[in-house]
Amino acid sequence: MRSAHRSPTVAGMGHHDHDHDHHHDDSSLADLLDLDAVVLHEYWTGALDWVRRAAGGDGQRIVDLGAGTGTGTLLLAHRFDHAEVIAVDASAEMLHRVRAKAQDQGLADRITTVHADLDERWPVPGPVDLTWASLSLHHLADPDRVLRDVHAATRPGGLIAVAEFPVQLRFLPDGAGAALESRLLERIGRYQAERLPELGSDWAARLTAAGFALLDERTFDIDLAPAPSEAADYAALWFGRMRDRLDDLDPADAAALAGLLDGDGPGTLHRRDDFRVRGTRTVTLARRP
Repeated sequence: MRSAHRSPTVAGMGHHDHDHDHHHDDSSLADLLDLDAVVLHEYWTGALDWVRRAAGGDGQRIVDLGAGTGTGTLLLAHRFDHAEVIAVDASAEMLHRVRAKAQDQGLADRITTVHADLDERWPVPGPVDLTWASLSLHHLADPDRVLRDVHAATRPGGLIAVAEFPVQLRFLPDGAGAALESRLLERIGRYQAERLPELGSDWAARLTAAGFALLDERTFDIDLAPAPSEAADYAALWFGRMRDRLDDLDPADAAALAGLLDGDGPGTLHRRDDFRVRGTRTVTLARRP
C-alpha cells in the first residue's frame, strides 16, 4: 500500500509493498481479512470479549485503527451497543466493505469511516473512550508519534488495545509441507525485516512511553484441527500473497508452492482436508491515567 495507516495484514504482508497492481492487491488482502474473521472466529470473539470486560461497558466513542474490512469495527459495535465506532484506514476499498457490512448488519447509524494516512496526521479528534489497533501499528513509519496522538485523544480512564502476532500462522501438517512452510516463513521473515522494521516491537513498552499505564497482556493460542472449511481459501490467499513477494525462490520450493496453488491436482490446497491452523496473537491493554 502506498500510504499508512497501511491496512493490517494477517501475515504482515500489507499492500504498501509497492506491488505492480495495487487494486488487485487491495482486493486479495480484503478477501484475506474477511476470511480471517471467519477462520479465526474464536480468537476474535475471545479477544474482543476480553477488551469489552476490561472496558466495563464504558465506551461511547471507539476507534478501530487500521480497520481493514471491519472485523473489529463490527464486533465492537455489537459489544458496545450504544457506541459510535470510527473505522480508520488508508484503503478506500477496505472502507467500502466496512460500510456495506455495517449497512447489512443494521449498524450504519453508529459506524463512521475515515479515510486517512496516519503517517501524515491524526484524523480523529477526541474524546475517545477505546482504541483497537489490530495488526496495524507495525506498518507505520512512526508508531510512537501515533501512540502519542492516541493518548492525547483518549479521555482519562480510556483504553487502548494493541493486537499483534508474535508467531506467524501455519497451515500445513508435519512432513514435506511443514518443511516447505518453514522455509517460506523464513524467507518472508527476511522480506518483512527490510520493509516492516517495527514488526515484533515491544508494544507494552511503547504504550508506556506514550503515556499509557499498562493493564494486562494476553496471548491467544490458535490451534484449529480440523480447520474450518474456509481454511482452504484462506491458505490459498495467504500462500498466493507470499508467492507474489518471493520472486527468487529455490526452484524446488517454487515448484512445490505452485503445486499447492495451481491446477486441480490432489496436492492443491483446495483438495486437501488436513489443514491445521496454528499460531498466536497477543493483545496488549493499557489505560490513560
